Amino acid sequence: MIPTTTTPAAAASDQINKDTNATKTTDNHGAGNLLAPDDSTSEKMVGEVTEFERRKIMAGNAKFHRLGWKRLTIVLIVQAIALGSLSIPAAFATLGMVAGVICSVGIGLIAIYTSYIVGQVKVTFPHVEHYPAAGGLMFGRVGYEVFGVMLTLQLIFLTASHCLTGTIAFQVLTESSVCGLVWGVVSAVVLLLLAVPPSFAEVAILGYIDFVSIILAIGITIIATGIQKAPASAPVEWSAWPKEDISFATAFIAICNIFFAYSFSISQFSFMDEMHTPGDYMKAIWTLGGIEIFIYTITGALIYSFVGVGVKSPAILSTSSTVAKVAFGVALPVIFISGSINTTVAGRYIHGRLYRDSVTRFVNTKKGWITWLVIISIFTWISFVVAESIPFFSDLIAITSSLLNSGFTLYIPAMMWFILLRQGKWYSKENLFWSITNGLIFVMGLILLVGGTYSSIKNISDEYAAGTVKGAFTCASMI
Repeated sequence: MIPTTTTPAAAASDQINKDTNATKTTDNHGAGNLLAPDDSTSEKMVGEVTEFERRKIMAGNAKFHRLGWKRLTIVLIVQAIALGSLSIPAAFATLGMVAGVICSVGIGLIAIYTSYIVGQVKVTFPHVEHYPAAGGLMFGRVGYEVFGVMLTLQLIFLTASHCLTGTIAFQVLTESSVCGLVWGVVSAVVLLLLAVPPSFAEVAILGYIDFVSIILAIGITIIATGIQKAPASAPVEWSAWPKEDISFATAFIAICNIFFAYSFSISQFSFMDEMHTPGDYMKAIWTLGGIEIFIYTITGALIYSFVGVGVKSPAILSTSSTVAKVAFGVALPVIFISGSINTTVAGRYIHGRLYRDSVTRFVNTKKGWITWLVIISIFTWISFVVAESIPFFSDLIAITSSLLNSGFTLYIPAMMWFILLRQGKWYSKENLFWSITNGLIFVMGLILLVGGTYSSIKNISDEYAAGTVKGAFTCASMI
């Protein structure tokens, strides 16, 4: 059953109760005292609200509940579709065309299903504002804290990957001898500036530029690699099957790179919390999922078939110098807009937690803006440090995907179904199919967590030992 949305104007008193107490509601699944003040506290809080605070609460609530499903689609596209998609051709080169297509389509369908579960939890428990709150529903304070750490780390790694990509882009565009650390700092500054708007509805406006940017970058790369494809007398070496000498670590990193491209459920709670009609979320999920499966599969298959086993990651680096400059130039918006939204999600979680009982949480007072800017600044520079510590594209994506996204997209949604959504025994007639499905997804998540993390760490260690990558915090070029 989809809950009815209440507007601020229609129920001012109820909304003030809710917002001044920071949605600390709980249910019968064990969040305990972490999320629920008593009624007497609520009445006292409302009585203490000044007229200024009352107006700021009303304005803040209106500001943060403007998303419809179309805008949600755009925000999800901003968060989900970025240059990680151009790591997929290299994954196809490792796995082969058949396994690459199967993984691209299969992982995409699984991501759509697990996002459906996440959305159902939000619709069923409207007070769940983010993943940590869902962890609180399932496992009490421990779940809340563990999920909070995981969410923050995942968003740091995501922002770091965009900071790293921005560094690569500037090096390609300028061909200068400027220290790579300088371009990393420039990338971090741009990411910080774009993260200043705290509302996702405001980010949605930039989303249209973001989407055009990534489509143009992918299109230019596909066309350029197709044009420079070797003549028929020297056919490109590509295979329908995996490499003959493929190792466990190499195969897992390729799968993690594909899986990373579908990591859109991590921010779904936060995005849906701004929707005025949360029950419409599946329209956005199906639209995004369909677009992603199409773009990723076509991109991986075509560029791999045009370039062959030597395709680089990101694939833009497999084009000529001139084309790479053009592609990175049009890709700059998606690099930084998509990266900055991760900072916004993290900032909203941290800021909202620090000021859950205060009007400051709405970021529409002087104190709210100052603390907001401090939080996103600290977060961005931590991400910069991570980007410089793991300065190679595919491995950073792989370790992010396996260590953290395996939970947010696979085994945690599976647990949500068993703990929060399932009604009746798991082996009952109406539940058996879904129990098996979610059980398999849970196991897949654990396999990706263990196998992917091991593979990423081993590959990073091997590359450092072989001297095939630049060291951390150096001025060496990454191209």
